Amino acid sequence: MSRIVIIGAGQAGGQAAASLRQLGCKDDIYMFGDEPHLPYQRPLLSKQYLSGEHEEGRVFLRARRFYEDQHITLRIGECIERIDVEARAVVTDKGETLEYSDLILATGSRPRRLKIEGSDLDGIHYLRTLDDVALIKKLMQPKKKLAIVGGGYIGLEVASVAKTLGLDVTVIEMEDRILKRVTTPEMSAFYDQLHTGRGVRVLKQTGVSGFAGEDGRVTKVLCGDTEVDADLVIVGIGIIPNVEIAEAAGIQCENGIVTDDHCRTSAPHVYAAGDCSNHPNPLLGRRLRLESVPNAMDQAKVIAANIMGQDKVYAAVPWFWSDQYELKLQMVGFSADGDTQVVRGDQAVNAFAIFYLKGDKLVAVDAVNSARDFMAGRQMYGKKFDARRLADPAVDVKDAVIEG
Repeated sequence: MSRIVIIGAGQAGGQAAASLRQLGCKDDIYMFGDEPHLPYQRPLLSKQYLSGEHEEGRVFLRARRFYEDQHITLRIGECIERIDVEARAVVTDKGETLEYSDLILATGSRPRRLKIEGSDLDGIHYLRTLDDVALIKKLMQPKKKLAIVGGGYIGLEVASVAKTLGLDVTVIEMEDRILKRVTTPEMSAFYDQLHTGRGVRVLKQTGVSGFAGEDGRVTKVLCGDTEVDADLVIVGIGIIPNVEIAEAAGIQCENGIVTDDHCRTSAPHVYAAGDCSNHPNPLLGRRLRLESVPNAMDQAKVIAANIMGQDKVYAAVPWFWSDQYELKLQMVGFSADGDTQVVRGDQAVNAFAIFYLKGDKLVAVDAVNSARDFMAGRQMYGKKFDARRLADPAVDVKDAVIEG
């Protein structure tokens, strides 16, 4: 019998295994993960799990019984150290060699780390894994001073949870606005006002030069001439795709593991999915690497279909979400692709959407507490719109589409 090996027990890896069985795959399936946990939902870590709304059990994608019933061999807490693409085999960290008929790389990513003075002090944390958050939760006590380095979505989600729990929160961002890498100045300003209005201190154009501490534990974040008191520091300055094992095997990598439109890598019978994958998107007309759960899940399904003999292309409109306080932000596409903005709803009551057009073509939507506009964006992505009618709240979104 053939064997399919999956390196990575995250959402992409877990979905690939499940989809293979759903499609009738009878091959042995081995899934390796370096964390000692069942595959789990990473986005919940900085949201409902951190806040205590969800217990640990609700984070897992599926119960252990599912993998047992589906005859999926979980090798969690184990690593693959080497891939031999010529022999079509992998070697584990215990020296075991396993041949594969197909190999799926779902290696994910890891936090970008600060390497500056004092960065090894206790009390400085990175939020990426279930164990990371389990520890951080114990430390996030009311009135404690929390400094968050990085004003991206992870940092702001943590800030919203921490402020709600009663901590004194400071966000430190080196750019001139928060969320600069991922959204427009208008959305950055909205979220800046949201957080400052809730009592979060937001420092922009502020670089971190080091950390100071007492008895081996952090007490201050050093920002040039400015010092920020901190009982706890969380660093969220981006992630790095885990490509080293692929590179060592001679698989093409460039800002991720390079794949074609079928999620195939440069090595025969080797696929890649999720944060680690640099893939072409025919809908956007360019290559990209997405840090997105929907992307990871959809790519995993495409890989399973292709392993099972189908001829399936990965072509999906990117979408994302972020929960901050009682607001849910849902995004379709990339706002930077637009040259015109159309606002629907009311920012004053935290329920609105911004539609982004390139010419008259819809290329993105940012929807805050406006699920209907988000769904409209997903369904009508790429269609042509009359901007004037789209801006009229009396006109339904679908009625602003230009016929023909």
